[in-house]
Amino acid sequence: MLKVVFTLIITMLTSTLLAQGVVDVNSQDSGKMIVRIAEIEVYPQYLAEYLEFANEVDRLSVEREPGVICLFPMQSADNPTQIRILEIYASDSAYQAHLKTDHFLKYKQGTLKMVKSLNLPTMQPLDEETMKLIFKKIPTSTQP
Repeated sequence: MLKVVFTLIITMLTSTLLAQGVVDVNSQDSGKMIVRIAEIEVYPQYLAEYLEFANEVDRLSVEREPGVICLFPMQSADNPTQIRILEIYASDSAYQAHLKTDHFLKYKQGTLKMVKSLNLPTMQPLDEETMKLIFKKIPTSTQP
């Protein structure tokens, strides 16, 4: 069920980004976004420290890198050591550039001993039209 929800979220985000012109499908980089759900299991004794690293790299990546469209970390409600990060990059070159940034390298080196397992499946949207409708419902501010 969790994978179905993640797939729906990815589909919605991808469609919205394409529809709004955030992603240029005619770029020199084949125009293909990179969409992944990082599936990470963290050793329990390192969980708090890992979450600090993850939150920092995700925030800095989205703030500083124009090709990083989304890095959205989530934690399983049933098993807090299970982390999922929805990753959306504008292109393969944006993804490759991200891997070379100081903040990513700090995260990668700093969390090596903390990560029990890592899987990075690449995803494809299923229904881009529905995604456009869903993202219109997201409020642009938290003010009433």
